[in-house]
Amino acid sequence: MAAVVVGSAALVGVLVVQSLPSLSSSIAWPFDFPRGDHHGPAVDDGAVPADVSVFDDEIPAVVNLDPDLLGALRRAASDAAADGLAFVVNNGWRSPEYQEQLLREAVSKYGSEREAARWVAAPNTSAHVSGEAVDVGPAAAAAWLSRHGAEYGLCQIYTNEPWHYELRPEASEDGCPPPYADPTQDPRMQQ
Repeated sequence: MAAVVVGSAALVGVLVVQSLPSLSSSIAWPFDFPRGDHHGPAVDDGAVPADVSVFDDEIPAVVNLDPDLLGALRRAASDAAADGLAFVVNNGWRSPEYQEQLLREAVSKYGSEREAARWVAAPNTSAHVSGEAVDVGPAAAAAWLSRHGAEYGLCQIYTNEPWHYELRPEASEDGCPPPYADPTQDPRMQQ
């Protein structure tokens, strides 16, 4: 009887552990980013399928990131793994066309270009299009980066986007600069 109970408990434990990555990879986004499936933009344009690791060398949203950003992200993810956390790339590099699509969808959702700009940059100013930004999940991984990211030069840039990180190499010595409230406060977005 004890063997049956132990075996059942082990099976339940395996099932729970296997389901955690899919449950934990979601984050409370301001709107739903399309995933790379037959109904949305192509993975080649930067759409990210579910549960993409920062170590995935097959997904353009990951491999088209700035090499220094990707290196810092991978070092941080390796160290976070010691704390039991796995980093997921929810968004990384995007094509200008995909960025434009996201901006149009944000305008539709929020009712104005001004409000949409709090969440999605134009293709000509987006750090995602240049490969200089990554959106990290799950929420626990983003929180880990909030506490430890400066050690790797990874900084949260916007208060309203706790998942959005960019490389600031000087942060490893000086700490991260204060984040902007949202992208509309970022001078880089004023082009």
